[in-house]
Amino acid sequence: MLNILKKLFYIIFMLFIISIISFLAIHAAPNSFLSAGELNPNMTDEAIKALKAVYGLDKPLLEQYIDWVINIFSFNFGISFVTGGDVADEILKRLPITLIMNFTALIVVFVISLYLGIKSALNYEKKTDYIIRQISLISFSMPSFYLALLFIIFFALNLDMFPIAGLHSVEEKVGFEYYTDMAWHLVLPVGVMIFVGLGSMIIYVRSLTLEILKSDYYYFALSRGLSKCELLRFFIFPNLLPPIVTLLGLSLPGLIGGSVILESIFAIDGMGQLFFISALSRDYPIIMGTLMITAFLTLVGNMFADLILLKLNPYMKR
Repeated sequence: MLNILKKLFYIIFMLFIISIISFLAIHAAPNSFLSAGELNPNMTDEAIKALKAVYGLDKPLLEQYIDWVINIFSFNFGISFVTGGDVADEILKRLPITLIMNFTALIVVFVISLYLGIKSALNYEKKTDYIIRQISLISFSMPSFYLALLFIIFFALNLDMFPIAGLHSVEEKVGFEYYTDMAWHLVLPVGVMIFVGLGSMIIYVRSLTLEILKSDYYYFALSRGLSKCELLRFFIFPNLLPPIVTLLGLSLPGLIGGSVILESIFAIDGMGQLFFISALSRDYPIIMGTLMITAFLTLVGNMFADLILLKLNPYMKR
């Protein structure tokens, strides 16, 4: 319980720091949504001043920040400049699909990289090891936007296996077909996320496994005549999981950040696409709300990773 309370205080403190940096960075950016000519070239200065008063942008920067922080505690992120809708509602409508994509990719990357990394280490300097290393290097060096375009050209345009973009087909689906159709549309973007995320994880797992295979306790286990399954279960897996869980927790920001590009390319109505559109239109409330939600999810993910580490190793002090 004490560890959880410490983590919660840490999350609150980090969110406070992130909010200050994000708020100052956004307001330091050149131009704004209410700059002359952004909304309407014929808009007068008086009309712009009236809109600034409505959104509270006529107040000093410190006062704007204090009002914004106070509103956050009631989960009120303000009103969107573009749509005029509630920011929290806009984000919550798009958040589930982004979480589904990211956590699906995270789980698949974990399973595949664990299998391939161990297999590569157990076949050190053999053909299998060489093939897996080449795959991981290609994955590690492949930009997600470039791979997304290759997937669209090959699987969607040439082979016509998957849809190019969107979440649903033109024909209206209901019930179970609604979700299978959505899953079919997500195959390409999630596939890109998985392939791009595999490279570094496979290399990391392979390196850790090689260290374990050189350890004294592993040689002792070999001398006892344990089977391959027993060696994996009692000596390799228990020593691999803690550092991998840590790496998965640290990889959450990269996954969520990568969804901004992929959701824009595949026209998926997720939080990443919302952030991209809002950044182009300088919709401050949406940008700030998205940044804070992303930061909160990342910190909570790291907290759960730390709690899992404590479960795997109760003697670890956190």
